[in-house]
Amino acid sequence: MTEGSITKKLVLFALPLFTGQLLQQLYNVVDSVVVGNVLGKEALAAVSTTGSLIFLMVGFITGLFMGGGVIIGKRYGAKDFEGVKIAAHTGLTFALIMGIVLTVVGVFLTPYILRWMGTPEDVMPNSIIYFRIYFLGGLGNVMYNACCGVFQAVGDSKHPLYYLIVSTVINTVLDIAFVRFLGFGIGGAAAATIIAQFVSAGLAFYKLTQVDGPHRIFVEELRIDRETLKSELRIGFPTGIQNSVIAIGNVVVQSNINAFGSVAMAGCGSYFKLEGFVFLPITCMSMALTTFVSQNLGAGQYDRVRKGARIGSIISVSCAEIIGVLVFTLAPVLLRMFSSEAEVLAVGARQARTESLFYCLLALNHCLAGILRGAGKTKVPMVVMLSSWCLLRITYITIIVRFIPVVNVIFWAYPLTWSVSAIAFLIYYFKADWIHNFAKYEPVEVK
Repeated sequence: MTEGSITKKLVLFALPLFTGQLLQQLYNVVDSVVVGNVLGKEALAAVSTTGSLIFLMVGFITGLFMGGGVIIGKRYGAKDFEGVKIAAHTGLTFALIMGIVLTVVGVFLTPYILRWMGTPEDVMPNSIIYFRIYFLGGLGNVMYNACCGVFQAVGDSKHPLYYLIVSTVINTVLDIAFVRFLGFGIGGAAAATIIAQFVSAGLAFYKLTQVDGPHRIFVEELRIDRETLKSELRIGFPTGIQNSVIAIGNVVVQSNINAFGSVAMAGCGSYFKLEGFVFLPITCMSMALTTFVSQNLGAGQYDRVRKGARIGSIISVSCAEIIGVLVFTLAPVLLRMFSSEAEVLAVGARQARTESLFYCLLALNHCLAGILRGAGKTKVPMVVMLSSWCLLRITYITIIVRFIPVVNVIFWAYPLTWSVSAIAFLIYYFKADWIHNFAKYEPVEVK
């Protein structure tokens, strides 16, 4: 990432990420497709309502690992290979601990959070079954993401793709077998997912024990270096908090959707699955920018950081808007893969056509946040996104739905808050002195 064509480096790094994320999205969507078409709209609503809960539980931990990736990337760019080794071992040891914690907490809290969300009684039993089985695989989910973070921090976005291909095939085959042919119901869909997660985590971890590089993992050396962990948490903790609080906001949004019944839940759930594909080029370029910025800051190439930030943002925003136009035009056709029921399709299409033309703002937000994270400035994205994507979004929905009790009010919350956060990011990015003098304002790592 520290030499050669910036556009080429960003695109070549992002493409395997994109393919991998596409597979992961298909991996997640398979549950909804199989469940919705085999078990009906109530089961589809149960799977859909768990999405925000899963992000609530997983988002905090994956946010923490963002700090590890930044530290590894900066040390790798600075050719501090012993530091890379220490950071990788610390990050994976911490992931192992947090994966176990996630499993226990997720299984225990499931019914309480679902009731707090106001999940309808006809959906509750299936939601509890799906969510609890899903979180039995929490360790696999966390370890896979942590291992991928190590690969990506050193510029390797291909190996995570290989493991996703394997796990996606496993998940698809088992989903169809468990739900359609063996009649295991919604629990079978969740079981297929966690089996595939553990396979991908195992493959990624094994490869890290075999690679020839400073990020190679030695099982007997897995331990936490306290000072390195402090540095990783200093950068990652704000992102983890941001993810969790935004997820809480999404849970509140989901609870408002739940109030409109199972048709609205299924329709919105179908749209959110579709929207997941829109996120792919956005999140992949954001991840590429984080790695690009961290490695080039480590190498002291500050002009290259600024050029890369501009190029990556233009690519991401352009792709997002093209996709938005396609979603706006083809929404009813695309949503039909999740459900054939007219009422469900109508709700999903209304949400798609309300939000899709504003995807460019979503891309801009993620790119600027990725640049700031790569620079170690994770508090700024945390403050901006929590203020707009959580507090403002919840306030808007809570107040307006009381006066205008229609589900479309909820749909408009997203373009509104994307606009506000984009303006805040742009003001900070162009007005703050640090962007013009990285060397002076770059955060100092804990030693």
